[in-house]
Amino acid sequence: METVGMIALALGVAWASGIKLYAAVLTLGLLGATGNVVLPEKLQVLAHPWVIGVAGFLYLMEFIADKIPGVDSVWDAIHTFIRIPAGAVLAMGAVGTVDPLIATLAFLVGGVISTGSHGAKMSTRLAINTSPEPFSNWGASIGEDAAVAFGLYTAFHHPLVFLVLLVVFIGLVIWLLPKIYRLLKSIFQRVAGRFG
Repeated sequence: METVGMIALALGVAWASGIKLYAAVLTLGLLGATGNVVLPEKLQVLAHPWVIGVAGFLYLMEFIADKIPGVDSVWDAIHTFIRIPAGAVLAMGAVGTVDPLIATLAFLVGGVISTGSHGAKMSTRLAINTSPEPFSNWGASIGEDAAVAFGLYTAFHHPLVFLVLLVVFIGLVIWLLPKIYRLLKSIFQRVAGRFG
């Protein structure tokens, strides 16, 4: 695998894991099992039928939980401790059996990328949950599923395009951070005001 492709895949699996880990593992497993992509050696285990089956079951649970306002936020909070380390491990696996220094850097950068995508997803969904209608929640959830599948496909087949889109995503997250912080602060103040 060429260097740009390896970098795009490592960052892609970390980014996707931060949003929807089980969708990412399922997508990678299905792409590898069907021969649509050649997974790096250390990620080939994802194409095993048992891994695909468990990832599919967990994705189905997440798919349902993600459509229920409030439940999705609890799910995201719990998965903070699952998605971020998994994104780092998958990023390290994506670089394969290269130099241990490169694998360690992939692990660290993968953790940062999955933290950023998870934080953006979680805070956005918290903001969406303030809306009384369920349709925005459903739309966001389905959009996240599509983004993960599209992002991983693009990382494999168009790595430069994926890297450009990732830079745009990172820039957007940096630009939105103060706005998300202010929004979440006002939400927590309103909730605290009702109880205090």
